[in-house]
Amino acid sequence: MSKQIVTISFYTYQGIKNKWKAFARMGRFPITQNNVQGLEFFKLLGSGGGNGFSIWPDFGTYAFLGVWKDENAAKRVFKDPKSPLQSLHEGVKEWKTIYMQTFHSHGLWDGKNPFEMTKKYDEKLPLGVITRGTVKLSKLHHFWRFVPIVSRSAHDKKGMIFSKGIGEVPIIQQATFSIWKNSEYMMDYAYKSEFHKEVVKKTREIGWYKEDLFARFYPYKTEGTMKGFEFY
Repeated sequence: MSKQIVTISFYTYQGIKNKWKAFARMGRFPITQNNVQGLEFFKLLGSGGGNGFSIWPDFGTYAFLGVWKDENAAKRVFKDPKSPLQSLHEGVKEWKTIYMQTFHSHGLWDGKNPFEMTKKYDEKLPLGVITRGTVKLSKLHHFWRFVPIVSRSAHDKKGMIFSKGIGEVPIIQQATFSIWKNSEYMMDYAYKSEFHKEVVKKTREIGWYKEDLFARFYPYKTEGTMKGFEFY
């Protein structure tokens, strides 16, 4: 089985100067897969305001998603003081990195599925979920009419540890990342929530996305500290 691991890091910034630097970094992030050994796929992501999934951005919170050859590759880059990833710590108030193994993924991100299966299903373990899609321009109105309602319905759901809306391009390329105590809690929300069932129905009827992906992970280790985000 593959040794690939996935990390997602969240960084929060305070003050206009630090927020502006973080925002500007989105357009000139000094990383490519060629200049970071062991990095197979990555995304620097903005986030949504309010309860995390909003048409309005959160200029104080950004995320880095990395897919690595193995855990040693990730640890080597994160700990290297000369790594270009260190720029994300400039002016940071809080940060948290979650290490994860993939047990399910389907769909495409930039024309490929970057996540390899590295762990067998275990319903008792904590669960991380990424849902991601590129919204068709012709469907933006319908999308933003329904999805924020579902996002609000998920807030403080039983068994949910953390949830944040993230994305590459505001309004058009959207994703969510959430962590649940175990698969049962997530499945209860996904298949028993009337709001969520309605948005799944609308997705099929309207065809919001021209590309989408759904992946599930087992978070097994964290680094850093972030208020309200303590599960290990």
